[in-house]
Amino acid sequence: MALKKKPVTGMKDMLPDEMEVRDYVIGLIKETYKDFGFSSMETPCMEHIENLCSKSGGDNEKLIFKILKRGEKLKLESAETEADVVDGGLRYDLTVPLCRYYSNNANELPSPFKALQMGNVWRADRPQRGRFRQFMQCDIDILGEPDNLAEIELILATTTLLGKLDFHNFTIRINDRKILKAMAAYSGFAESDYDTVFIILDKMDKIGLDGVAAELEENGYAKESIEKYLELFKEISNDIEGVRYLKEKLDGFLDPQTADGLELIISSVDSAKEADFRMFFDPTLVRGMSYYTGTIFEISMDEFGGSVGGGGRYDEMIGKFTGQNTPAVGFSIGFERIVMLLLERGYEIPTNKVKKAFLIEKNMPKEGMLKVLNMAKEERSAGKQVMIVNMKKNKKFQKEQLAAQGYTDVTDCYRDSIDQL
Repeated sequence: MALKKKPVTGMKDMLPDEMEVRDYVIGLIKETYKDFGFSSMETPCMEHIENLCSKSGGDNEKLIFKILKRGEKLKLESAETEADVVDGGLRYDLTVPLCRYYSNNANELPSPFKALQMGNVWRADRPQRGRFRQFMQCDIDILGEPDNLAEIELILATTTLLGKLDFHNFTIRINDRKILKAMAAYSGFAESDYDTVFIILDKMDKIGLDGVAAELEENGYAKESIEKYLELFKEISNDIEGVRYLKEKLDGFLDPQTADGLELIISSVDSAKEADFRMFFDPTLVRGMSYYTGTIFEISMDEFGGSVGGGGRYDEMIGKFTGQNTPAVGFSIGFERIVMLLLERGYEIPTNKVKKAFLIEKNMPKEGMLKVLNMAKEERSAGKQVMIVNMKKNKKFQKEQLAAQGYTDVTDCYRDSIDQL
């Protein structure tokens, strides 16, 4: 049977042009985030299956690539349940591994701990534009900081990075889980119904207010509650005034400090931002991860037609490992989607480095070869990027290919003229 040359579905090979952009973006990410005080760290690609299936990852827990036990531990003949044959899985995000990492190493880490983590994750998802089964994630998290300074720094660091990549006019949508719950409570929904109500609300941008109303009614909720709930959204503006309106309207249901904190984040980011974007208070923003406990946010870009990053506060997740809750908030950019958008617009990596190529005649004598190698060494010492390649018969086409790769300075090296170089 012939071997398959195409990658597994949902995964892809990276060609040199794309890798050059990816490497540049990775370098810029690390440089920018380190300027904001974040420290690089790393976790394994595999996690204990118990950690991955802890009901913290929402629908992502349905997409885990599970790993069979190895060697003598794998006893297929006597297995009765999945737990008898599975003990690990490929991580579906970087947050669960980070919480385990922090729980295991907290005594050796600063407080607060500002973490930068980049790495591949895996989800058995349906592949589509900008969505793969193996993809790079890039997260920054601040652990141990309960103050809204953490959210402000995460948003400023992430938007500064996007500005350096020449993204403009994007939007940071922001909300708070406590506001979502207060609005539902004010409208008369039972706490046990919140998750279902929020799942329906999350479809607002696709089905509109009328569609949300219809789905809530189909689920058997009281018409009075539905009308009261949706009337709130008609009155809210998407700025600080909207937050202030809810602070007053939800008196007795919403802690005023929650609204004050959200107002502080929006106004502080607007005042200190370096990139060209807008802060947008969105009371319909839900985000799917069940581990979020407070502030939540997403990056929206018109040229993609959806989210290219997001995050939020998850103050209770580390406590599942340690028994003691630790303030935590993180922001993840959609690395694959960002790279895809850069490639689609023909993004050129900013560089001042000259690319030089030496074309050497085949069967070049040893003395000539050593001279070319030494010339290349001198050029690299002078800061140039140098390639040495054998001369092809169609030299014109070869030089066109080199020029396409950025090698505009090309020297022909013939054995008869090597002494003149």
